[in-house]
Amino acid sequence: MRQKQGGFTLFELLVVTTLVAVLASIAMPRYTEYLQRSHRVHAQAALLRAAQWLERAATAQGSYPERKAIPASVLSVEGDRYTLGFRSLDASSYRLQATPIGAQGSDPCGVFELNETGARAQIATSLVPAPLPTQACWNR
Repeated sequence: MRQKQGGFTLFELLVVTTLVAVLASIAMPRYTEYLQRSHRVHAQAALLRAAQWLERAATAQGSYPERKAIPASVLSVEGDRYTLGFRSLDASSYRLQATPIGAQGSDPCGVFELNETGARAQIATSLVPAPLPTQACWNR
């Protein structure tokens, strides 16, 4: 008498491997999109936090401070996926920009921009020549 041995056949193993590959090919882009979206939120929060700091400084001094007077902690973004830039146009206006770096560079929203009036914008980059509309990026 032959005893039946347990185990998987090569065909069963091939079917399972194929299913795992298909599921991974569906899940990975969605996971990457989710990560990019979460890093976007960090950039938006950093822009709003920096704008609030600038408004408080302008209220106290009567004008927006120069770049060298802004503490580094004000221009930092959690997660290090964006760099925050500040440009003072004159004593009564400024522009803050959150530029994606590294893996975030291909984010379809491009560069986030915020000015002294609270106007929000998306700016194209070399990797993202046509960013998504501002509403789509700021309201997600």
